[in-house]
Amino acid sequence: MKGIYYDGEKASFRDDLPMPVPGPEESLIRVKMAAVCSTDKEILKGYRPDFKGVMGHEFVGVVEQSPDPALIGKTVAGELNASCGNCIYCRTGRQKHCTYRRVLGMHRKDGCFAEYMTLDTSLLHQVPDGLPVEKAIYTEPLAAAFEIMTRMSFPPEKNIGVLGDGRLAYCVVQAFASRGRRVTVIGKHPEKLELFAPYADITLEREPEAYEILVEATGSPDGIRQALEMVRKQGTIILKSTFAGDVQLPLSLVAVNEITIAGSRCGPFEPALEALASGKAKFPELTVFAPEDYEQAFSYKGFKAGFVF
Repeated sequence: MKGIYYDGEKASFRDDLPMPVPGPEESLIRVKMAAVCSTDKEILKGYRPDFKGVMGHEFVGVVEQSPDPALIGKTVAGELNASCGNCIYCRTGRQKHCTYRRVLGMHRKDGCFAEYMTLDTSLLHQVPDGLPVEKAIYTEPLAAAFEIMTRMSFPPEKNIGVLGDGRLAYCVVQAFASRGRRVTVIGKHPEKLELFAPYADITLEREPEAYEILVEATGSPDGIRQALEMVRKQGTIILKSTFAGDVQLPLSLVAVNEITIAGSRCGPFEPALEALASGKAKFPELTVFAPEDYEQAFSYKGFKAGFVF
């Protein structure tokens, strides 16, 4: 089987990977398309130092074997976190934080950068009829953006900023736009900001204490420091970036200014699939590479790269 394998130090293309065998509660999926996430690139920098296996977690595929007969032959997207069902987090509705979880393409679970993959059947979501694969591929990152709205409310009187002008910020803007909320995007690259202009207000200005709520979506260690300067006293920062390495913060500033910092990652697939299928969320076309050209895909500077198997 062809795939992209991480050995703990570097990625490589292989054509000798064993065919995955699904467990009793898993389905076997033929991968149709997989997309490169910034987190995949961070793995190459040491973000998941204990991981070895097939990379990737954003995919659309067809179910070929499943304990649920209704899924066989269906096109699906899938969540990342396979939980144990028994720990304190599973018993209290926080399965994605399961103590013993396996994370697709990141921790104790081979990912989707291969011709075939397995995944817990409970984590699969059927792609609506009529939603093309090249649009459905954005389901997982858009779901992560919708998690922001799951975690907290956004009163209309509070202005919202999104710090960053890359893919992560774009997903956040699309989630808000699909709910009819216009936000302000603060970026560094005028050419990138143009992509946001139909859906959000855009600016290059990093105005101090300008936002009641600020979504940090830069993908950079410097983003949280910038966010602390731009959020108002008693305001809220929603941290979306994940990256290798540590960050030093002036925590006394957080305490004195009574700033709330909330982390946010994986989210609900249903609103993401609905927004994509209805056209409320719109994304640029994925740039496709052969898996053999994974190095080009990982270094691609355009909006988003992916693979077709």
